[in-house]
Amino acid sequence: MKAVWYERNGAAHDVLRYGDMPDPEPGPDEVRVAIGCSGVNPSDVKRRAGSNQPPLAYPRAIPNMDGAGVIDRVGPGVDPARIGQRVWLHSTAHQRAFGTAAQYAVTPATRAFELPPGIGLDVGAALGVPAMTAHRAVFGAGAVTGKTVLVTGGAGAVGFYAIQLAKWGGAQVLATVSGADKAVFATQAGADAVFNYRTENVTDRVLAATAGSGVDLIVDIDFGANLATSLAVIKDNAVIATYASMGQAQPVLPAYTLTRKNLSIMGVLVYSMPQAAMQAAGTEVNAWLRSGRAIHNIAARFPLPRTADAHMAVESGILIGKVIVEVGGDAV
Repeated sequence: MKAVWYERNGAAHDVLRYGDMPDPEPGPDEVRVAIGCSGVNPSDVKRRAGSNQPPLAYPRAIPNMDGAGVIDRVGPGVDPARIGQRVWLHSTAHQRAFGTAAQYAVTPATRAFELPPGIGLDVGAALGVPAMTAHRAVFGAGAVTGKTVLVTGGAGAVGFYAIQLAKWGGAQVLATVSGADKAVFATQAGADAVFNYRTENVTDRVLAATAGSGVDLIVDIDFGANLATSLAVIKDNAVIATYASMGQAQPVLPAYTLTRKNLSIMGVLVYSMPQAAMQAAGTEVNAWLRSGRAIHNIAARFPLPRTADAHMAVESGILIGKVIVEVGGDAV
């Protein structure tokens, strides 16, 4: 098969190589997927670069966690009826050497969710880690029907899906962004109100939008940097679901404030989610897709030989939306 790989951590154009590798074969409880599209996440870029990640643990690694394609072989323990099924993948390279930047990928059958009819493989590759993270952050503490949810970073890959899933779940949704261009995306996703945290007082705007009552849930892209604002706008007995804290990686927690408000802080990382939560996320993301309400934002597309350029595009931080590597097959 044609594939992209790296044998040491480093800059994309220094370490990523394109060429031929042996076709993989599925083992017990695994499926092999003929990849149509591979999705690139910030975590894929960091894993390849070796930043904020353990050093490369394998002699050779294929990048990218997310993807979509068609199951063409199954291993022992997997229903042969799954052969021919169109699927979307998440966490493909978690604790494994090979991800989706190749013509074939082998993954545990539980990480391959059937792709609903009419949904392209490019969209399938855009789901993966962002959609799973968004689902867990929005619904991990329970239903959001009738509640008010604040999504920080509403134009990001996770935030964009979190807004949509929260609206689908019956919530009022507020969102923060860093600019007018990003406000357009958050509004398209369905946010009832969008605030530019660089030019507006988010605390004042959120409290005004909620008649002073605050929010029931915060889906947070930067826990440490946003903590003071979060505590000012969150209700008692509410939840902060956070999946990153890049601005302040080791924040000081005001224990008594958290205690007095009976707040819960829920960390979200797809790779360590309980299996039941993973299954629920896949099932409910598919239900949302079938509702016809889902919209997707693919920022750029690259052919497989240009996977290094795809990684650089993500690493630049300039693009809004998911970067896709088109490998082959039905990519529309």
